[in-house]
Amino acid sequence: MELQALPSRIGQVRRIVSAQLRYWHLDPLIDPAALGVTELLTNVHRHAEPDKQCTVEIALMLDRLTVSVRDQDPRLPRLRTCDPFATHGRGLALVASVSQSWGMHARDDGSGKVVWFTLAVPRPTATAKSPLTAHGAGRTAPPHRTDASRPAPAPTAPG
Repeated sequence: MELQALPSRIGQVRRIVSAQLRYWHLDPLIDPAALGVTELLTNVHRHAEPDKQCTVEIALMLDRLTVSVRDQDPRLPRLRTCDPFATHGRGLALVASVSQSWGMHARDDGSGKVVWFTLAVPRPTATAKSPLTAHGAGRTAPPHRTDASRPAPAPTAPG
């Protein structure tokens, strides 16, 4: 999505990213992805020249979610060590702390840069019981009649 990295738009992008991750059933990634995209967009708002125009992309590929922000400023950001009482300057450190990996590169044509981070997609867990374990191991579910005019299936002999 293309946008001007203004404070009012940053909140909207957070909500859009969160909604997309909810749609993809990736709820555990919502908080770190929203924090990361907020920090990257805040950097565009504070530092990018000549304007605040940028593009946000989220991509889900196999076991990885990648969030990237592209702007028109070719200057690469720096990871800083901040004074404990500083009120800004921790954006990339926060991105690094919540992500699996992160990085940046200038665009080949000199028209800006891309800053990105990845998050590991959690493996699905089996929470529902299978029909066999729901009724007991080795037992089958009782016959189920769906049409009253047809007789139920005959029971089968054990084993």
